[in-house]
Order: sequence, then C-alpha cells, then structure tokens
Amino acid sequence: MRLIIREDPKAVAYYTANYVRQRINEFKATRSRPFVLGLPTGSTPVEVYWHLVDFYKRGELSFRNVVTFSMDEYVGLPRTHPESYCSFMRRHLYDHINLRSENIHMLDGNAEDLAAECQRYEDKIKEVGGIELFLGGIGPDGHIAFNEPGSSLESVTRVKTLAYETVLANARFFGGDVNKVPKLALTVGVGTVRAAREVLLIITGAHKAVALAKCIEEGVNHMWTLSVVQLHPSAMVVCDEDATLELHVKTVRYFKSIEQVQEQLIGRQNIGLKGSISKLSHADAQGLYTSAPQPPSEPDSNASAEPDLSEEMGQSDVDEEEYVAYSDAGKSFKATLMPVDDSAGSSGELHDGASPSATRAAVAAVGGPFQIPPSPQNSTIC
Repeated sequence: MRLIIREDPKAVAYYTANYVRQRINEFKATRSRPFVLGLPTGSTPVEVYWHLVDFYKRGELSFRNVVTFSMDEYVGLPRTHPESYCSFMRRHLYDHINLRSENIHMLDGNAEDLAAECQRYEDKIKEVGGIELFLGGIGPDGHIAFNEPGSSLESVTRVKTLAYETVLANARFFGGDVNKVPKLALTVGVGTVRAAREVLLIITGAHKAVALAKCIEEGVNHMWTLSVVQLHPSAMVVCDEDATLELHVKTVRYFKSIEQVQEQLIGRQNIGLKGSISKLSHADAQGLYTSAPQPPSEPDSNASAEPDLSEEMGQSDVDEEEYVAYSDAGKSFKATLMPVDDSAGSSGELHDGASPSATRAAVAAVGGPFQIPPSPQNSTIC
C-alpha cells in the first residue's frame, strides 16, 4: 500500500484528480474497452470533481469512453431531491463532462425490490469487466461507502442500516435535522471495493486521523472497514498532514522517504504511475550508480567532515541498516546505509560500532557493487 502525504486538503484534491486524469489517459480507453471508475459521494471528493471538470474543459481529459459506478444511495429519497446522491453526482460532475448517459450507473434507492436492485448492480459491474479504479472517501469511524463498523469484509452491494454517528455526520446536509436523514442506504460492499483492480482512498482532516492510524499501523479489522485495503495488491491512500496526527513519526517519515528516494535517487522518469519501477535506461543507470570507490590510502586532514546521516534521520546513532530495494531488467538491487569507521585507514574495513559522523552510503547489488552519490546536505533521509 502507498501512502501519499500532502500539505492540506486542496493539495490532496489536486493530486488525486491529476492521478485519475493520468490513469484514464494512460489506459487509452475505447468504447469496447472502457475505463471503469468507481466514484464516492460526500464532501471529501467534491474538490476532486471540480478539478476533473476543469481538466475536461481544458481539453486534457475525456470521459467519452469512461464508465462510472457510484458507491451508494439513500433508500426512500427521491432521485430529484437535492441531497440524493444521484443529484449530488450530477451537480458536481456528470452535468459538466462528456460522459455518455448509458455509461452512468447509480443505485436506485426507490426500487420496489431493493435486494434485486443490489444484485443488478453487481451483475452490471461484472458485465463491463470489473472496476479499474475505485476512488473512495472514508468516515471518521473508518467506514468505506456505507459499510459501517462490523460490516463483513467479503460483503457485496446490499441494503445497510446507517450507524447513528453517520446519521449525525450527514445531518449537516439536511439542515442539521437528524430526523430528515434517511436511516437506510444501498451501498457497494467491502468485497465490491476489494474486487477493483486499484483502490484510491482520500483521507483529510484531524477528525479522521484515528481512522488513518487504524488503516496504516494496525491489523485488518471489520470494525474499521477501510483497513481491508492492506490486503489489496494495488491500493493507495492520499492524505493531508492533519490526518497523520495519530501516526507514529517513524511511519510518516518512512512513507515520505519512499517518494524522496523515487524523486532524488531513482528519478521520476523511471517510476510508473502506480509507483512501480518501470525501467532504468543505460544512461540513467550510469548517472545514478557508480562503482564503489576505493578509500584513500591516507586520511586527508583537509577534507571536510562527512554529513551526519543519523542526525538527518532523527536518530542518535545508526543501529540498523536502512535500505531501499527495487528491481530492473530481472535483477534485484538493495541500497544499504552501512557504518564505515574512519580509523580503518587504507583497508576501508566495514564493521559495527562506527560513529555516526563516519557513516557512508555503501551499496550491494546483484552482479557487482556500486554506490549511490551522496545526498545534498539539505535533504532528509528517513
């Protein structure tokens, strides 16, 4: 799972919308092979939709060959009601883009047979080949769509009774009157979301910090249904700084360091959109890696002291090896930070117990050693 941390909700919205834009464009959808997109409702994705509309109006994105499935709908609320999710999706997205009407799929909360309506929805998803990317928001209690705490992690589209906390949270859309909020909803299941080939969750705000911590740092638990993304082979969470308030500092640093390594050491041009290593050209490899140099035969008294990497990592000492693993052209590589004792002299012997100021980056690779060039003094290594 990838965790992308941005400064605030606006930055999160732009990153998410831009990612969706790139995924659709990269997919090169056709009418017979559409890009199938699962979409959420609620306040979190609104600004994402604004950016998507803007991309469309600027000619940077087309929805002509996109098929959409909305996550949920209230039971008993007319589709024309301003707070129905049908109205929500049209108001914020569908009425402003070139999405074909036959490609828009929404649950009908006024169907005579609600169970049959849910089965119809699941069958339609299978008919179009499954969902390529499911975009989702979460509630403060960690629910995905209307899959409240305690929902089965294998559940599919069904009728769901809303928890009281959810009713309270949604009362703001009904003039603050909880009595006007529907108590039942149709929702895709946790299993429906898991079946998508990719899941992208948006989490913003300090009020969702506990939910994010449960998702990232604790185990899979049906009381926090968003935690199921830990089991997904291609899942990403995009959050703001406030949402990380309950995470351990080392967790935040770890995920930030992944992006830093990709940007500074591997190069964005070599990273696929989903974060995988695409390829390293010969020129890129030459620029990134050099043969491990031999240590000088005599200490240079005029040489400046080497940077204290442990201080940059927020540690008082280097107790464990820090490494980044990746692969290219069938070969696996591992870049490891290892202590080097300056007192080793010409032998350049590596051993434990070296002082932090003597730490150097040494690298072991399949097929021969190489070394990552030193990071700039103002960079952070986590």
